[in-house]
Amino acid sequence: MVVRGHGRHYLVEAADGTRVLCHPRGKKSEAVVGDRVRWAPSGDEGVIEALEPRRNLLYRQDEWRSKSFAANVDQLLVLVAVEPVFSESLLSRALVAAAEAGMEARIGLNKTDLPAVQAARQRLAPYRAMGVPVFEWSLTTAMETALAELRPWLQGKSTVVLGPSGTGKSTLTNGLVPDAQAQVGSISEALNSGRHTTTHTQWYWIEPGTGWLDSPGFQTFGIQHVVPAHLASLMPDLASALEAPCRFANCTHRQEPGCSVRAAVANGSIHENRYRIYLELFEELSRPPHYG
Repeated sequence: MVVRGHGRHYLVEAADGTRVLCHPRGKKSEAVVGDRVRWAPSGDEGVIEALEPRRNLLYRQDEWRSKSFAANVDQLLVLVAVEPVFSESLLSRALVAAAEAGMEARIGLNKTDLPAVQAARQRLAPYRAMGVPVFEWSLTTAMETALAELRPWLQGKSTVVLGPSGTGKSTLTNGLVPDAQAQVGSISEALNSGRHTTTHTQWYWIEPGTGWLDSPGFQTFGIQHVVPAHLASLMPDLASALEAPCRFANCTHRQEPGCSVRAAVANGSIHENRYRIYLELFEELSRPPHYG
């Protein structure tokens, strides 16, 4: 399994648990953290010969492009906080990416000891209503309580955590993985990559069979691979409305008459903010790719 990549170097964990510095065969490799690979010894190092089939693939996205960053992930934790106010657009993108990849997703609400907690809960109410579980924590005052709630969900799974600056993601990682800095140091030393930077996905071992992927350095998951016509089916509240079919089979749920989604918005079954996000994402996915 690929633990981390840096340039044309990859740290691979072999079946016996040893870690081997590997290079791709040829000029370029598409391997990302979490990939299963076939490799062969080459002196004191190794050569990646082939990628095994992936169960899923996640992308990060900036203004210009989407780039894959993790594969074979079981579940996603989106960490938000009472303060700073979180972006529902970022949250929705992450949940769409998880749904498209066939991953379970949960939300973690941190800083619940702050006065604005009720406003944050109200904003998350539509997500709870559509079946997304929400953890609630105050990591600075009750870390052990949070970890006791989180660990059973993580057991035996690989989990990627996404969280903007200020949500407490580093605090949670350090609480969950006491030797996190040691793991970063050993991997950076093996890759000869110097100081760990926030542009690389980092795999942490919590216990055998349980991994924690910290993926900082970007603002949102990439969803450019999602077909616009499939977007509504990846948003549970909209998908529920589609159980009563729209009048037209190719309905985009924007202006067509007899649309089940628009009817659900009108009767309050779909929150207006969620529908607004759908429209924004649909328009974005319908535009030609933008290259710099």
